[in-house]
Amino acid sequence: MHPNKFILIIVIFLAISFNANSQNANTCFAPGEILEYEVSFLGIKLGTIKLESVGIVELNKKTTYHAKTYIDSYSGIPFLSLHSIFNSWMDPSIAYSYQFVGQTRASSTQWDYNKIVFDYEKNIITNQHWINDSMITNDKFDYKGKINDGCSLLFFARQYVDLKKTVHVPTFIDGPYSTKLNFSGKRERIKIDAIEYPVKTIYFDGKADWQGIYGLSGKFEGWFSDDNAHIPIKALMNVYVGKILIELKSWKRTGWIPPKSS
Repeated sequence: MHPNKFILIIVIFLAISFNANSQNANTCFAPGEILEYEVSFLGIKLGTIKLESVGIVELNKKTTYHAKTYIDSYSGIPFLSLHSIFNSWMDPSIAYSYQFVGQTRASSTQWDYNKIVFDYEKNIITNQHWINDSMITNDKFDYKGKINDGCSLLFFARQYVDLKKTVHVPTFIDGPYSTKLNFSGKRERIKIDAIEYPVKTIYFDGKADWQGIYGLSGKFEGWFSDDNAHIPIKALMNVYVGKILIELKSWKRTGWIPPKSS
């Protein structure tokens, strides 16, 4: 699971003034938001993804945004049994992460637990893994600069999707890597089953230089709602079986109505 070499990540500074301590900043993060998605491959429904914006919490005397992701495969899918829960504690700027805790069912009797702590004051990243109650790795990485985990990366994309720039986002997936995000600002009409009319969206694409859950890697595409919420409407990603479709199925966000494309 560990990389053979470190990747030097060149951070492209964004032309944005971040207010890291403000809880009233205009962000896409809305406590209580729940978004549910269906995942399919060539029309075969594989499972679901649920994204939850849990709330604003204090972590090690810092104000953070706590988000949670649930990934579950449907029963009866050959060669696929996936059940994971990921937690991320992000800075209110939604530009980087402070901590990640994840758990994935490795077998009927085993769970793989992962905890990542980003200590920016000491310039150290601690990455720990357990199988059930037994610690199997406790690695430390010397690292200068801010960085995202896999869960917070989605919120970074939501926050800055209309940036109209290409950025290389430092990303930690069992080691420091980079994620390329092409924020072109392109507007597109997208039709999905859960919404009766075409939705106005902002399109972006990118490339992951790392390998995530179920072989997630390489090129991907995404469409977020063209409003302040930047709700993920649809995505195409590459995993072990090939290119999968991720599509919004249901949502809970106070006052949100999918923007209608004219």
